[in-house]
Amino acid sequence: MKIREIKVEDAESFAKLIIEVENQADFMLYGAGERNLTTEKQRKQLEVIEKSPNSTIFVAEETSGILVGYAFAIGSTAKRKKHSVYLVVGILEEYTGKGIGTKLFQALEEWAINHSIFRLELTVVKQNEAGVGLYKKMGYEIEGTKRSSLLIDGKSFDEFYMAKLL
Repeated sequence: MKIREIKVEDAESFAKLIIEVENQADFMLYGAGERNLTTEKQRKQLEVIEKSPNSTIFVAEETSGILVGYAFAIGSTAKRKKHSVYLVVGILEEYTGKGIGTKLFQALEEWAINHSIFRLELTVVKQNEAGVGLYKKMGYEIEGTKRSSLLIDGKSFDEFYMAKLL
């Protein structure tokens, strides 16, 4: 398994990966089929991220070249938030529990340190026990609860706001 920064040329396979993760996951922001994500839209987003000094995407790639996971780090353009990024992580269901999330977080942290970023933050649905467990294992702490943050299939879910200072 190789962890690397994404390239614009990955747009097509990356768009497919995001759609597949959203189709499998119960607690992602976007539900199955909710987004119309095209290769061209993804290419444009990757071009913007590539030019940003405080945003990146890491992907987990099988030896066969298939992308199986990702970790976004999205930075702000505001000077007062340049030290901070918001993270989004997704891994195909069949690859969870194999250390890929840990490796993605390690790559993100190394990248963040090299870019003078020292606050990493994310949100996670409270019932997402695997996600909460991974984030705690990686040193993230719960800073608060976003009550009734998401409505999934008509049911209200709280999210934890979690962060790690490097």
